[in-house]
Amino acid sequence: MNSRRHFLKGTGVALALPWLESMPALAAPANNRPPLRLATIYFSNGVEPAHWWAKGEGAAMTFGPAAEPLAPIREDLVFLRGLYHQSAFVSKSPHLGRMNLLSGAPVSLDPNDIRVGTSFDQILAKQIGGNTPLPSLVLGIEPNELRLEDGLSMLYGSAISWTSPTKPATKEIYPARALDQLVGDGKGRQLDRSILDAVLQQSTSLKPRISRGDQKKLDEYLESVRDIEKRLERASQEERLEGWRPTLKQPNLPRPADELPQDVPAHMKLMLDLIVLAFQMDKTRVVSLMLNNDLSQMNFKFLPGVRGALHLDLTHNGNAPDIEAMYLKTNQYHMRQYTYLVEKMKSIDEGGGTTLLDNSILMMSSNLLDGNTHSADEIPVLLAGGKSAGLQGGRVLNYLDKGDENRKACSLYLSLMDHMGVTLDHFGDATKRLNGLWT
Repeated sequence: MNSRRHFLKGTGVALALPWLESMPALAAPANNRPPLRLATIYFSNGVEPAHWWAKGEGAAMTFGPAAEPLAPIREDLVFLRGLYHQSAFVSKSPHLGRMNLLSGAPVSLDPNDIRVGTSFDQILAKQIGGNTPLPSLVLGIEPNELRLEDGLSMLYGSAISWTSPTKPATKEIYPARALDQLVGDGKGRQLDRSILDAVLQQSTSLKPRISRGDQKKLDEYLESVRDIEKRLERASQEERLEGWRPTLKQPNLPRPADELPQDVPAHMKLMLDLIVLAFQMDKTRVVSLMLNNDLSQMNFKFLPGVRGALHLDLTHNGNAPDIEAMYLKTNQYHMRQYTYLVEKMKSIDEGGGTTLLDNSILMMSSNLLDGNTHSADEIPVLLAGGKSAGLQGGRVLNYLDKGDENRKACSLYLSLMDHMGVTLDHFGDATKRLNGLWT
């Protein structure tokens, strides 16, 4: 285990401390630097291609309408064009046959053989996951679907993270359960008590021993935990999934299977905040989050101007102008979620002049370019953060004219795994690293 991780402990609770420079005992081992983390954020059914572009560099970078919400993070962003998976491109299944985003492996079209390939995030989890309490954190918003689509299991469309070619990683869609994974110490905390109440005495005694700057950092960190607690409680009062409502003062059952939340934005924001918390606490260094399932049944009527249509229907719009306009709004909404995550991580100091974002790489992607035509000759990919690893933002990297052998998404994954400390000779359909990515 990483010796930098120290905890505030209470009954059934172990709350990891953030990076505190004024306490040498809490510094990172060996090189005194925070670890590098990786999060992959997925949104389904691609983008509106005519509106998906970026031009220029640094502060002068401009974006097409679908990507415009990325403008506040332009100097932290690498906008990638032209990457693809060959096996998805040639698949005879326009939908689920292209659900291999993080593996690049062929998707089995045999209904009796569910098989795609181990995803690169789970390869990382197996190799470096022993350094943290959780090898990886696999999150989602929509539940797994068990129905068939085109004769194939919708399990393909419900998972991007696979622990083996035949087994998807367990996806947690309940924010409260995800929070329990981050704060539990294996003894089973009282679910009707505040996490902070359980560790209040230790946090109070710690403050006189740290600098004024670290006291502020600790207060901000504890406040972020309190904020998540309050939102979970508020959601429980509204009978939403985020906040399981205890029926007893002393719970004697696991969380009941409440209905999915009706408030999609609140659900997504909670999951994004939990990613930040997981990285701050060093509970895991590998996270994936599916904002939607493939062929999503999510309803975007909460967006102004979107008239109660399912995401699937908006993306399969037949080029109808009014529906295309609503599809564009969903693209913009997904980009706002990514921007929120980047900005929040950028605001968190990790010492040594670096932020949580500097010490993390955040990838945002989808399995298709255009959900309307199911085109898989290119996938949209964004990277942010990673300055401590040499990832320089404010750039547009276009691989469309590099030739098929030099624009494989799996080449990107090989490059990312290298910087996470896992070096492979090949992965998926690639043996080369992606040129021009690192500075």
